[in-house]
Amino acid sequence: MNLQRANLLAAALLCLAMGQASGQQLERIEPANWWVGMKQKRLQLMLHGQGIAELKPRLRPYAGVRMLGSQRSDSPNYLFLDLEIQPGARPGSLQLELQRAGKAVLSPAYPLWARTPGSARRQGFGPRDAIYLIVPDRFANGEPRNDQMDALGDRLDRNKPGARHGGDLAGLAQHLDYIAAMGFTQVWPTPLLENKQPEYSYHGYSPTDLYKIDPRFGSNEDYRQLVARAKALGLGFIQDIVPNHIGSGHWWMQDPPSRDWVNPGQPYLETNHRHSTVQDPYAATSDRRHFQDGWFVPSMPDLNQRQPLLATYLVQNAIWWIEYAGLSGLRVDTYPYSDKAFLARWSAAIMAEYPALTMVGEEMSDNPLMVAYWLKGRRNADGYVSAMPSMMDFPLHGRLRDALSEPEGRGYGVGLGKLYEAMMNDALYPDPARMVLFEGNHDTNRIFSALGEDEALMRMAAAVIATTRRTPQFFYGTELLMKSPLQRDDGVVRSDFPGGWAGDTSNGFTAEGLTPAQREFQVWLRKLLNWRKSASAVHQGSLTHYNPLDGVYVYFRADKRQRVMVVLNKNASETRLELARFAEQCQPGAQVTDVISGQTFPLGSILSLPARSAQVLEIGPRAP
Repeated sequence: MNLQRANLLAAALLCLAMGQASGQQLERIEPANWWVGMKQKRLQLMLHGQGIAELKPRLRPYAGVRMLGSQRSDSPNYLFLDLEIQPGARPGSLQLELQRAGKAVLSPAYPLWARTPGSARRQGFGPRDAIYLIVPDRFANGEPRNDQMDALGDRLDRNKPGARHGGDLAGLAQHLDYIAAMGFTQVWPTPLLENKQPEYSYHGYSPTDLYKIDPRFGSNEDYRQLVARAKALGLGFIQDIVPNHIGSGHWWMQDPPSRDWVNPGQPYLETNHRHSTVQDPYAATSDRRHFQDGWFVPSMPDLNQRQPLLATYLVQNAIWWIEYAGLSGLRVDTYPYSDKAFLARWSAAIMAEYPALTMVGEEMSDNPLMVAYWLKGRRNADGYVSAMPSMMDFPLHGRLRDALSEPEGRGYGVGLGKLYEAMMNDALYPDPARMVLFEGNHDTNRIFSALGEDEALMRMAAAVIATTRRTPQFFYGTELLMKSPLQRDDGVVRSDFPGGWAGDTSNGFTAEGLTPAQREFQVWLRKLLNWRKSASAVHQGSLTHYNPLDGVYVYFRADKRQRVMVVLNKNASETRLELARFAEQCQPGAQVTDVISGQTFPLGSILSLPARSAQVLEIGPRAP
């Protein structure tokens, strides 16, 4: 047992002994520990226990730490302590006292840990990375003994798309080498926190304890070890976080700290999902409040981030997970649904603590103006200032799908012309390369199905996502051409990864039992992503694209060290592409290497394009 875990255990045992002796119990302190050397000196502790607010708190002397005061809320079962931790404070154990009539009733120890060296300077993810999005319950079952926990509800049933299927952290750990070998450098699991809900809890977006990994996935320590193991393989971890709402089974719902902790649930008001009301200068105040204060669904109570104690709690919770688990970033669910003043404070506090971290928000809109509003560096008409470095690029995601699925024809906004036109929206984004572009995720249908199960179009989509000026993200199973209904069906979209369960008839990890098309695409994508790891032009280079003509779209990525040419040919027959038009980017005689095949050849005046193909070509110097 390491020292930090020993400190936590000792604190718990001391609290238990004192509580039993006095009849008073301290059920929780959140966060359960903190660290010395943080940029933000102030720390707020939430203490929870029956009648705890009646007690008077005191901090025994500890060098570099002092108690600034305490706050009580509407419930007598909560007490909030405000501490200040000076830069010179050393790791150790704070001794708190909760007194009645001058006598200690409870004396909990509170651990202060040392930070991991370099923690504040940790690097986030960006255009050098490729993200692999996983729904953990559907990826791999590494520990069957945690499949069913009666106290948590929602029974295991792999035959039901909406039930739990048993995937866990152990299964993910067993296949980190597969993810790394595929060429991915970041892992984004959908939320892992406890979801104590009677049904439909597998996705993780109804958290019932914001400091606890769901035991059906594993433990907090399992999670921390998983992230460390991933780091050793060159994989960063992005945690999915939900500041907007909780699950109806959250322990707060039995005893909220204050009457305004959760936006009113009676009479029930569901959000109108009108994202635009947050930014629309003409939106009625009632519509705006309906969007932000309404509940997402009846099982997801809406948090009131205007409540100052809750706002601090949510800021600290995000920082705690980053520090505790060693994360490289956060993905923030339902971003615009939270109070926007809170989001400005929340994002700024996290980025102040970790200046090189990356957070990406979910604004599920195809309007680039709405997405750009939340970005750091964006000058908004209403003066709103955000610290968010990245957002999910839903607008380009939609245009890419449209461009590939729509037949070519005359006109500027047809077929590949849709993709060409959409790129001009980059003028709205302070740093387009940090926007996360994805072929699909847990809320969309599978792209292979959306593209009519067309393998050629799949290659074109993957080539664009991996080489355009973005940070790419792929949904688990895309490499295996996984399918779904065209209409939204979450449980089927999030189907089990083949080979993740004993007895599966096919195995995506070993390629056993896959169809020839699945094997070919998996190998193709693996080559592309592994090449991408060292492709500096794709990471940081300029982008120059040319108006699509006759079913062919060409663009170049270039920096001082490398030049890459990407060619999409939607024509049903071989196409001869005259290169004179691209003279500013490539000259006849240059040595060209096909990234996928490895074939090298000199560039002439004509480039022969295979029918319905995506080519990624590295352009070298002219042959001597």
